[in-house]
Amino acid sequence: MAYKPTPARPPADLLRKARPLRLLLNQAERLEHLQRLLESQLQPAAREHCHVASWKEGTLLLVVTDGHWATRLRYQQKRLQRQLLSLEAFANLTRILFKVQPPLVPAKREGHGPELSQTAAESLRGSAEGISDPKLKAALERLAAHAQGKN
Repeated sequence: MAYKPTPARPPADLLRKARPLRLLLNQAERLEHLQRLLESQLQPAAREHCHVASWKEGTLLLVVTDGHWATRLRYQQKRLQRQLLSLEAFANLTRILFKVQPPLVPAKREGHGPELSQTAAESLRGSAEGISDPKLKAALERLAAHAQGKN
């Protein structure tokens, strides 16, 4: 007897009918709604640094990108709590918690790496002089060349 797989269902159909996926979708939509409400009460500069992590039993947990923004938001906590209490979705808000969690993707650094001092460049050139391997010698000389023209 051959196995006949069930026909593929559209993703939207799966999300709406499969109970675990439906619950997950509902929770994601609820958090998205709460995020929009929160952003309506935050200063524009803080919006990209603060995200709703959970909302249960009167406690709102916010994830903040760094300690600087967490401190700024803690200073504004009472005002923010008063404003959120005026919204129906946060009617039973009793406290706001902040958790610092840096973004998973590190921010891209502008420019090149750290500056190479003249002393370091001279050490690299000196090391290159005593190397017999031509590839290693050339690599050390290229590294030393990065300091040329700098004070």
